[in-house]
Amino acid sequence: MTLATADYLTAPLTTLAGTDITAGTFKANPFGFYQRLREDAPVFPVTLRIANRAQRAWLVTRYHDVLALLKDDESFVKNPRNAMTPEQLRKAPGTNLPGPFKVLQTGLLSIDGAAHDRLKVLVHQAFTPRTVERMRGLAQQAADDALDAAQRRGSADLISEFALPVPLLVIGRLLGVPDKDHKRFSAWTRALISIGDRNPLLAVPSILSFLSYMRRLVRDRRTSPQNDLISALVIAQEKQDALNDDEILSMIFLLLSAGHETTVNLIGSGALALIQHPDQLERLRSDPALIKPAVEELVRFVAPVEQSTERYAAHDLQIAGVHIPKGELVIGVLASANRDAAQFEQPNTLDLGRANNRHLGFGLGMHYCLGAPLARLEAQIALGTLVDRASNLQLAVRADRLTWRRGFVVRGLERLPVML
Repeated sequence: MTLATADYLTAPLTTLAGTDITAGTFKANPFGFYQRLREDAPVFPVTLRIANRAQRAWLVTRYHDVLALLKDDESFVKNPRNAMTPEQLRKAPGTNLPGPFKVLQTGLLSIDGAAHDRLKVLVHQAFTPRTVERMRGLAQQAADDALDAAQRRGSADLISEFALPVPLLVIGRLLGVPDKDHKRFSAWTRALISIGDRNPLLAVPSILSFLSYMRRLVRDRRTSPQNDLISALVIAQEKQDALNDDEILSMIFLLLSAGHETTVNLIGSGALALIQHPDQLERLRSDPALIKPAVEELVRFVAPVEQSTERYAAHDLQIAGVHIPKGELVIGVLASANRDAAQFEQPNTLDLGRANNRHLGFGLGMHYCLGAPLARLEAQIALGTLVDRASNLQLAVRADRLTWRRGFVVRGLERLPVML
């Protein structure tokens, strides 16, 4: 069920319980729904369908409640086995992946406590500011090349022809994927990113091929290290402790499925927001130095990461007076927290110079996004270049004809046809 913003604000709450928050039509404008919840039901149960199973999830929508949720890693855990009863585990979707896919459950977003701390210390050694900064020139070249091709045609799909190739080239080079394999790597990555749009079973061949290829690449870097992120992950060590192959593979998968996809959505949805707010577009064009706060505001405003990744109640607890049973799925709605009038002045206004912008778009606490510096760099370069060079940037279709991707956690467009 999808309603107009005004209808969300007046419909009975019992009606809103049937809202499919993963639907593309909902993703187009979820903000009225979240505003209603903040005002009348700040902790609200909805039913999600994950891996063809229904699961109740509690949406937490007010800024300060989401903030507390993200910081409390004792009451809210990432690994469902640390929260659910045996019966809950049997019924829960995605908790018993087949053998080849178990590697995907060993990453930073799936573990808690000492295991998480160990992994994060090791990964931090590889994902340094220096590593990110050396991608600046490559990102700029990718943005310029993509725009050169688009401007020769006079039109483009800003998702497939700009927002996607820029971070894809960067992440491939950052990981150390050889140029000769870039075409295969691109195809696998696009398949992984589109999992939320279709039957996940259709992506199984791509996932298996990707994991097999990456295992070979990790083995190669163990014997012949290069100046790349996989090599840095291979040699990262703390008190004689190092990452095993499965942990490295899980980190690579996380970078692609979480970090890379959110950057694509930030660039694409950010470009749309600028087109729809010509005063702010011109403001940035006349003051390019505004690009850093502009990207922070676009993260807040367009919500490329709409919800936090899954957390489970480690014990019976209450949020805003609402009882949540042990083992149940709890989701901090970042898109809602970042539009909360209790935290942001005129929250539904795009203000590229917004001061004190303490948005939660990259999360917070122990699960704060490790890829945030890279996402910021890529978005600053891509959007800054687009605004500077595309002086006649405009939509090629009506805004209500745009299609938003179905999915959970992230929010992004399928296509963004523009004239340049």
